[in-house]
Amino acid sequence: MPNISLAPNSRPCSCDDLIAGVEDGLYILGAGSWSIDQQRDNFQFGGQMFFEIKNGALGDMVQGAAYQGRTLDFWRGLDGLGDASTYRLNGTFTCGKAEPMQLAPVSHGAPVARFRGVQILNTDRGGA
Repeated sequence: MPNISLAPNSRPCSCDDLIAGVEDGLYILGAGSWSIDQQRDNFQFGGQMFFEIKNGALGDMVQGAAYQGRTLDFWRGLDGLGDASTYRLNGTFTCGKAEPMQLAPVSHGAPVARFRGVQILNTDRGGA
């Protein structure tokens, strides 16, 4: 599995700049649960924390959210990338696929990114 990254925007662009361009959306922090089919086409991802975005500003924390879609449609919706100050490199010591299990380290880096037209799910099952 290759180590891949999104290059940051060469122009100044902060996370706040990207949020300012959103009328109604969801800000997702961290990695959460995930599911993707064998063709890497249909997917569903969660996160660690979610905040609503209303009129270009962060709002309240949201509970029980995830997003889903089709890979090519998702990437076509990318319309903004943060600059180098927003870039983070993350990884794991083992690749999570293949038989027998692959034991190669994998990393992926990205700046803050803004996507349009993403389907958001309410996964809250009525919990507090």
